[in-house]
Amino acid sequence: MEITPLIWIITIAITIAFFVYEFFAHVRTPHEPSIGESARWSAFYIGLAVLFGVGVGIFSGWTFGGEYFAGYLTEKALSIDNLFVFLIVMTGFAVPKIYQQKVLMIGIVIALILRGIFIAVGATLIENFSWIFYLFGALLLVLAYRQAFSSHESDPANGRFMTFVRRHLPVTNEYHEDKLTVVKNGTRFVTPMLLTIIAIGFIDLVFAVDSIPAIYGLTDEAYIVFTANAFALMGLRQLYFLIGGLLERLVYLAQGLAVILAFIGVKLVLHALHVNELPFINGGEPMLWAPEIPIWFSLLFIAATITVATVASLLKTRRAPDAGAEISATDAAPVAGDTISSLETPTTSAIDTRTTHATDKETS
Repeated sequence: MEITPLIWIITIAITIAFFVYEFFAHVRTPHEPSIGESARWSAFYIGLAVLFGVGVGIFSGWTFGGEYFAGYLTEKALSIDNLFVFLIVMTGFAVPKIYQQKVLMIGIVIALILRGIFIAVGATLIENFSWIFYLFGALLLVLAYRQAFSSHESDPANGRFMTFVRRHLPVTNEYHEDKLTVVKNGTRFVTPMLLTIIAIGFIDLVFAVDSIPAIYGLTDEAYIVFTANAFALMGLRQLYFLIGGLLERLVYLAQGLAVILAFIGVKLVLHALHVNELPFINGGEPMLWAPEIPIWFSLLFIAATITVATVASLLKTRRAPDAGAEISATDAAPVAGDTISSLETPTTSAIDTRTTHATDKETS
């Protein structure tokens, strides 16, 4: 796949332009988006992602097109998993709904920047060290296990990292509109808004550890990795408000993601064996008997797994309405000051184990 520096520049410039437009058109003026607004923009960004994938298939071949769609589906599923944790964070900090768009927007931009850095590092490692596929594969298998079998419930707003931040920064208990800092009696304090953004930024860093090795298990083209991540993150803000009430019903999403991560982990290990250069494995010779899983099979497997996990979740919660905990980002803690004060002592999240893998990683 031939990607010139000019194409990279144009792609990055268009991506930045979209986020700048999002900020000035939708986020700059605080408001809670309607279902109609969220649905229209979610459909627009998903349609744009599909059209881009079709373009990749037409102009660069459907092998690359398949890699893009497999990567996009994987990253979109992982991004929806991010929304669970974003919901917990904003509930823990009692972020008013009219300001949640700004928090989400900043969190998504931070996520894209961090993933961009990880993409560049990953591309360099893959180009120079074939053994990195062993490491990526093992990492994904470990993350898949933690995703599927984690049994701890915790609040990201209450982890060690945020405890450290609160201990070293002067914090005011009240929100001052959407300001990040405020001066009181000559002293500058950080507001709960800034603490929320710091928490989400840290969570983004943790989630990048999942997403980048996962998509590099589907393609070694850095351009596809970047665009799949960018399109997966575009529209995530609108999707948060569109499916906010549905999030608690996706009770099997964590297990579905665990299956996908494990599948890609196995795929990476098989590929590492196929191109092996490590002298202590098979005398440094490639093991050509190791099968290379074709991208069409990966695409079908990922799509089927997401579909099964979603349908099974909806069927289970339809039969047992109380299976998922109901949370309102504004009702859970109506007074910001009470919330910040309560964070001084450990609490447990009302959302079940499907959202805990990020905070488990932090505390391990």
